[in-house]
Amino acid sequence: MRAPTAEPYLKVRGLSRRYGNVIALRDADFEVRLGEVMALLGENGAGKSTLVKVLAGLVAPDKGVISIAGNEVRLDSPARSREAGIAVVQQELSLVPSLSVAENLFLGGGPFSGAWSRRRLVRHAQPFLRLVGLEHVDPASPVELLAVAERQLTEIARLLARDARVLILDEPTAALSDVEITRIKRVVRALADEGRAVIYVTHRLGEVFEIADRVTVLRNGSGVPPIEVKDLTIDSLVEQMLGRRLEQMFPPHGNATGDVLLRLEEVETEGLHEPISLTLRSGEMLGLAGQLGSGAEFLLRALAGRQPFTSGDVEVGGTKLRLHSVRHAIRAGIAYCSGDRKRDGLFAIRSVSENLSAPAVKRVTQGGWIMRRREAELVRSLAGFFRVDPARLPHTVKTLSGGNQQKIALGKWMSIEPRILLVEEPTMGVDVGARAEIYAHLRRLADDGLGVIFTSSDLPEVMGLSDTIATFFRGRLIHQAAAGTMTEEEVLRDVTHPAEMQSGVAS
Repeated sequence: MRAPTAEPYLKVRGLSRRYGNVIALRDADFEVRLGEVMALLGENGAGKSTLVKVLAGLVAPDKGVISIAGNEVRLDSPARSREAGIAVVQQELSLVPSLSVAENLFLGGGPFSGAWSRRRLVRHAQPFLRLVGLEHVDPASPVELLAVAERQLTEIARLLARDARVLILDEPTAALSDVEITRIKRVVRALADEGRAVIYVTHRLGEVFEIADRVTVLRNGSGVPPIEVKDLTIDSLVEQMLGRRLEQMFPPHGNATGDVLLRLEEVETEGLHEPISLTLRSGEMLGLAGQLGSGAEFLLRALAGRQPFTSGDVEVGGTKLRLHSVRHAIRAGIAYCSGDRKRDGLFAIRSVSENLSAPAVKRVTQGGWIMRRREAELVRSLAGFFRVDPARLPHTVKTLSGGNQQKIALGKWMSIEPRILLVEEPTMGVDVGARAEIYAHLRRLADDGLGVIFTSSDLPEVMGLSDTIATFFRGRLIHQAAAGTMTEEEVLRDVTHPAEMQSGVAS
């Protein structure tokens, strides 16, 4: 293990960037040393993404100075950034699925010149794959065959193949299971220990205390001086990010005493390996806990009409239903908020108003024409409930922070007045302050009589938000119980190595 250098290797001073009337960075300072992991934290909209884009050469700052190893540099293009030894792994991976692992590693350039062959690419790829713990992966195999965590590690290996000294990892574990996250964290720590500088952007605050040396917090576009992780607690770190104390992350649990809204009897669908039975009551928050790929997400998609149930009975409000399509589910009062809001949860280039009213277009049209006054009343009501700034309503959704985008993705479904709300990973990619707000919104909906089912790979989220917990492992329902009767250790055991699987009871 190599100790971090005394002097910063990368230093940013007085960085500013404005988008129209919005100030993304305001005289921000930042630094990172060789041999350390610097966590870069802040609420959505605090300026983290803009800082990363500036360092990647994707965005030009309005003013400020960037220096590497004491020399001022101009990062006015991605090529200049790469030449300076800076490399970025974005949240959306840039690998080409149909190409091999080796081809992806050296796409756009490599450590050799002249004629090359697939065999030569494979040979050159192997040492870089070993650096990130992928020595078991065949460099000649297509990237599309890799697990999500392996693709993330391949992205990191690709940066190492370019001899990057500064690695910027933007939410590298956002879509991974706990087991996969452990692999990523181990590799990140090892890369810093070898003498590289790692800038680690995350919303998972627990990771900061496990792998980071120092923390830089951005707040309202300005940077707080770096803080040693050893001098922080979770509470003090949250206070640094928000500029205030977060009094309560999770709202009080509800009393799920309403009538049964949904009853599943021995249902089966693709992704589940045995029949499942569940009930959901009015006012209840049912948390489906499991690693990504556990099967819980397939159950939600079948309830949303996105894939068929192959057997069993589904009752909504005492009536048996066949959910043949999304339209059937919506007619039954079932709304589904996807875990991938960018792909199929929002219309990114349309306004906030249009997104909020989209599911209820029939309610705001007459004779084929949209009644703007009626639409505006509906949108104002939804925006008020979810505390969306009215000034944001004309803006395109893509300009919003992740937390506000998630509020729109949830809020739009309230326009159809559903009885049941299905939510995949309700706070993925959302900062700590926005998480607390989203939890409060979901609880308010349940208190108003809505039945809520959500999937989450975030154990504290399941424990803090659920009235009832159902644990899933490899396509099977392991256990269902009231939230207060299960410990965090019991839930973790169920979703990682349940006793039923080990004993062969469920095979």
